[in-house]
Amino acid sequence: MSLDIISNPWFWAWAIPACILTGISKSGLGGGVGGYTVPLMSMAISPIQAAAIALPVLCVIDLAALRAWWGKWDKTIMRTIMPGGILGIVAGGVTFSVMNEHWIRIMIGGISIGYLGWNLLKLMNKTINVPNPMGKAAGAFWATVSGYTSTIAHAGGPAMAVYLLSQRIDKGMFVATSVVFFAVVNYLKIIPYVWLGLFDTRNILTSLLLIPFGIIGTRIGIWLHNRISQNMFYIVIYALLGFTGAKMLWDGIRGLQ
Repeated sequence: MSLDIISNPWFWAWAIPACILTGISKSGLGGGVGGYTVPLMSMAISPIQAAAIALPVLCVIDLAALRAWWGKWDKTIMRTIMPGGILGIVAGGVTFSVMNEHWIRIMIGGISIGYLGWNLLKLMNKTINVPNPMGKAAGAFWATVSGYTSTIAHAGGPAMAVYLLSQRIDKGMFVATSVVFFAVVNYLKIIPYVWLGLFDTRNILTSLLLIPFGIIGTRIGIWLHNRISQNMFYIVIYALLGFTGAKMLWDGIRGLQ
């Protein structure tokens, strides 16, 4: 008897590297800044099905990442961002079935590119290294946006990066704080996903086959994190933010045409 899984070879061609890249990003480069899973899987299947398949993979990756970064997060930042993240999940769950995923991509892409452009202007004025942390209200706002976009498309990384990058914290604390935040968010997202009926047999079995690739990516991410400097870490984060933002903005605009 054959397994009830997605048989489209193009799906697997996109999904396997997506899970590896997500594992790398979540465990070593900012806890999901890339947001690769849904955009890449959506090359072969619908974004809604991609989100359903990706969530169990993300939850297992979170467990592996938590083991590596346990106890290293910033507790003050966590108290600021966690309530907003939960609020974003609730809003995302309520509007998931009616929200146009193309506009969500445009919003995420616009946020990412706008923030990157703002920091490039600061760099030109030689003020990029001057700490200018956002306040608690801004942290709550970006956490809400992150929880919402994470629920819709597992793309909460850019919004959270906007706030965490402004704090200029140590790279280890940056990753650990992001890992814990998205671990809580991802496990709470199971509730609205079950409520929306997104977990059928095909999606779950497909997720199980993709989990090992996510774990491989986690190991690679931890290895990379220990081998790059603080300055290089932030350069990579900004580059990932710009690439992801441009990709999602382009996909959103193209989807509306």
